[in-house]
Amino acid sequence: MSFARKDLVGIADLEEHEILTLLDTAERFRELNERPIKKVPTLRGRSVIHLFLEPSTRTRTSFDIAAKRMSADTFSVGGVTSSAVKGETLLDTARNLHAMRPDVIVVRHKMAGTAALLAKALPCSVINAGDGFHEHPTQALLDALTLRQRLGGFEGRTVTIVGDIAHSRVARSNVILLTRLGARVRVCGPRTLIPPGIEALGAVACDRLRDAIEDADVVMMLRIQQERIDQGGHYFPNTREYSRLYGLNLDTMRRARPDVLVMHPGPVNRGVEISPEVADGPWSVILDQVTNGVAVRMSAMYHVMGADRAEAAVQRGADR
Repeated sequence: MSFARKDLVGIADLEEHEILTLLDTAERFRELNERPIKKVPTLRGRSVIHLFLEPSTRTRTSFDIAAKRMSADTFSVGGVTSSAVKGETLLDTARNLHAMRPDVIVVRHKMAGTAALLAKALPCSVINAGDGFHEHPTQALLDALTLRQRLGGFEGRTVTIVGDIAHSRVARSNVILLTRLGARVRVCGPRTLIPPGIEALGAVACDRLRDAIEDADVVMMLRIQQERIDQGGHYFPNTREYSRLYGLNLDTMRRARPDVLVMHPGPVNRGVEISPEVADGPWSVILDQVTNGVAVRMSAMYHVMGADRAEAAVQRGADR
C-alpha cells in the first residue's frame, strides 16, 4: 500500500487503501511516541508552516509536536499575527509563505474550500487542519485509529454521531471515512441541526438519542458549533432543553451497550452535550483520541512530503 498524493485535503478524496496506509503508518508512530526518547530524524531539514487562522488547541499543538518529533523545523502563523488583519488575501499570504520555501503548509480556516484552494495554487504540500463546515481529515483519521485499536476493525460496527451535525466538519469527515471502511453510521440531533441529504453520504438520521445509542458500538458526541452558527438562527430553544434531549449522561447511558465507547473531538462543553461522569467514565476514549492525534499527524506529514518514497529509494540503493 502507498500514499502518493502531494496534499491531504479531505477524506472524500482518498481511496480505502490510502486511508489504511495512513492508519498503518500512524500505528508505527504511536509506538515511537511511547518511547522515553520521542524523536527520529525522518524529516530532518524539512520545514513546516502552521497557518492557523482559526482558534485551535489540540490540532495546532499536535501538528507542532508531530513535526518536531520527526525533526522538522516548524513555524506558526496565527490570525492576529498574520497580515490578514491588514487586509491581505489568504492566497497572497500563502504565496508569500511559500516564497520562503517550506515543504508543507498546514492550514486551518473558517471558510470551506481553503485547503483545496491552496493545494491547487502552491507547489508545496498542503494539509487541511479544518476548513469551515467542510472537512477535518486528520480528526477523522485519529478517530478511526482509536476505534481500530479498541474494536479491531470497522466492518459491521455501528457508530452514532450526536450533536450539531450541520455545522460539523468532524461529522462529515467521519461519516465518509467510517462508511468507506464498512461501518454503519447514524447521526442524531435536532432536525434543525441535521443537514439535508446526509443520507447521500451513507448515514442514517435519527431524532431520539435513546434510540440512536441503543445498540451502537461507539457514541461520538459533538459540541454545538456556536462560532459557525448564524447568530440570527434559532436551532433549538436553549442549551438546557438541548442537553435534556441530546446530552449524554448516566441516565441515557443505561440505554447503551455496557461496552460502548464514548468519543468527543473536543473541546468538551461539560454539562451540555456530555456530563462529566460520562466524559471521565470507563466508557470514555477521549484522551486516547488526543494521544492518537500526534501519531496520525506524523503519518500525514510523513506521506505528503514523500518521506516513505525517499526512504524506499535509499533502501533500494543500499540493497544493490
